[in-house]
Amino acid sequence: MSHTAHIRSHRKPRRTAPTTLAMRAGVAGGVLSTLAVTGASSASASAAEPVTQTLELPTLTAGLAAQVAQSADATQQAAAHYELRAERDAAATKAAKTAKADLVIAKKKAAEAKKKADEAARKAAAERASRTAERATLTAPSAAGTGTAVSASSSSVSTSTATGSAAAVVAFVKAQVGDAYVLGSTGPNSWDCSGLVQAAFKQVGVDLPRVSQAQSTAGTQVSLSNLQPGDILYWGGAGSAYHVGVYVGDGMFVGAQNPSTGVVLKPLSYDPPSGAVRVL
Repeated sequence: MSHTAHIRSHRKPRRTAPTTLAMRAGVAGGVLSTLAVTGASSASASAAEPVTQTLELPTLTAGLAAQVAQSADATQQAAAHYELRAERDAAATKAAKTAKADLVIAKKKAAEAKKKADEAARKAAAERASRTAERATLTAPSAAGTGTAVSASSSSVSTSTATGSAAAVVAFVKAQVGDAYVLGSTGPNSWDCSGLVQAAFKQVGVDLPRVSQAQSTAGTQVSLSNLQPGDILYWGGAGSAYHVGVYVGDGMFVGAQNPSTGVVLKPLSYDPPSGAVRVL
């Protein structure tokens, strides 16, 4: 063992390193504290304002979105309401037009029906008058009736007073006696009154109107006391006649009377006419 082993060293301990380390640690800690405080301040300063914006902006955006959605719903409902109202107005207008058109058609049909009914009534009255006159002729005194019948029979085929075209007209209508009466018919085996008269005059080149009303004014009006064979007889007013026939001479006429009698040769007393016109 060394002789100096138990001799304590008289050197002072070295304290430089700890002090230096402590100083360095203090400086570093201060720097770090300063940086931490500065960072914290900066972070707090920088975070303070965004917090307000972050909290407020979403709140405002959500409220605005809700208002926009409500406004859109209200607009859509209003549009649907106006569209429905427009459709109802259009339907009402269409229905009104249809009803107006139907009313016009109904009035027209009613007028036509009335016209037909009036015409049927006139024809029925004429037929009743014909039947009444026929019954009166049949119930006349037998002696007088026989004399009249003989006179009518002996003269009914005479056309001695008819000449030229009038004689041809008389011959034509007499040839149709016994044919059927059919409303609207113009021959050759069935006739109505004006169809028979028109066909008779067509034989001699005279074109007469088709209906009784027009035929009653087709020639010169003549007195019933001054008739000549070939004159057109009419029943009713001139221009509104409902029946026509042809005078064939000797107080006789030929006419397509009605469905029950057909075309007949009768005396004027059978169905006294209202007037006469002369075409030939």
